[in-house]
Amino acid sequence: MLCIAESLEKQLHAAMQRAFPEAAAAGQSFDPQLAPASKPEFGDFQANGALPLAKPLGQPPRKIAEAVVEQLQADPAFSELCLEPQIAGPGFINLTLRPERLAAEVQSRLGDARLGVPAAGQGAPVVVDFSSPNIAKEMHVGHLRSTIIGDSLARVLEFRGHPVLRLNHVGDWGTQFGMLITHLKQVAPEALETADAVDLGDLVAFYREAKKRFDEDEAFQTTSREEVVKLQGGDPVSLKAWGLLCDQSRREFQKIYDRLDIRLSERGESFYNPYLPGVVQDLETSGLLVVDDGARCVFLEGVSGKDGKPLPVIVQKSDGGFNYATTDLAAIRYRFGDSPDGDGARRVVYVTDAGQANHFAGVFQVARRAGWLPEGARLEHVPFGLVQGEDGKKLKTRAGDTVRLRDLLDEAVERAEADLRRRLQEEGRQEEESFIAHVATTVGLAAVKYADLSQNRITNYQFS
Repeated sequence: MLCIAESLEKQLHAAMQRAFPEAAAAGQSFDPQLAPASKPEFGDFQANGALPLAKPLGQPPRKIAEAVVEQLQADPAFSELCLEPQIAGPGFINLTLRPERLAAEVQSRLGDARLGVPAAGQGAPVVVDFSSPNIAKEMHVGHLRSTIIGDSLARVLEFRGHPVLRLNHVGDWGTQFGMLITHLKQVAPEALETADAVDLGDLVAFYREAKKRFDEDEAFQTTSREEVVKLQGGDPVSLKAWGLLCDQSRREFQKIYDRLDIRLSERGESFYNPYLPGVVQDLETSGLLVVDDGARCVFLEGVSGKDGKPLPVIVQKSDGGFNYATTDLAAIRYRFGDSPDGDGARRVVYVTDAGQANHFAGVFQVARRAGWLPEGARLEHVPFGLVQGEDGKKLKTRAGDTVRLRDLLDEAVERAEADLRRRLQEEGRQEEESFIAHVATTVGLAAVKYADLSQNRITNYQFS
């Protein structure tokens, strides 16, 4: 269909120029505004370019459409491609392909492994940042969309021939680890000596216990903050505890990815920790960094708060610590940087929920103003609607009432198996248990993916 659409685009453009030669000679631009038809009854394509020409040509759009159609029908190449065009409404041109041309187009694709999709030339890698769960928290249904949509985008880019770097930007660093390590040392010290002393199921409850202590116990808070300093300073015991937490989470995440056939390279927040001072130095050198109430920040252009003042992106807090924005800036700087201190990418795609749109808009602006994007480079946020609970609110692990992703996948497979067994019984067929397990797993997991991808990407939906 791509070749057909390109042919129609050229034929429409030429017909518009022939219909209005004086306007064409005067430099009037013509855009057919060709698009797939919005409804089957409108044909295969719609050309809406007559409407924006009404004012510059001084004619009703329907009359413009009639003149264009007259020129189209005089073009033998168009007549071989389409049936007679129809004009609808104020000047829409509806186009229906001849069945024999459509059949020939499909036939030509049957023997083509690429189905007529041209391969892109090998170039700089494309980074797709998706999934990104947090360490010490179990993946729940709210993580499903980023994982599935991101994988789909990566597959499309790979099919086109782009080298793709699939990155899992896991939350494996930050102040919460001071709380977790302190709790681990106090209630499960054997974990520091014995492998797998704490499994992830316990670790989720373990996280909530640590958070409760942190919220209620000032002494525990103080010790946790001190533990963060030790971790950031490279204390070997703290690093070992941190590594244990990360490893156990990582293994559980991988089980989910294996089931869903998702390939990812983990590069968590901790990877960028050594690059954070460089971010601050770069922004200071470029004159973007401003000290405001003790914090170092960059004030955004064209983005104001309720008080009318420009909103800041805080790069370094007043206590000297860094935050998510700093890490994201360091990631952008590294991903567009050339080897050995960078990925050499020229396109970076972030797949996160729409609630992070403002965050990424601010971070992207700072990166551009800092000059970290090479010429022609692209930074893109692909937002999606939230997976909400029955109360209409975003699902959050810490709320304690979310559905674990592995439970959702288990249920999908169980339902597929029950349906398969019912069908086999109705048909009087006998199949090996291995066959039933294979089909149920394939159908169940595929159904989960299809159910999500069939949704409007930017629309929220409730999970119940």
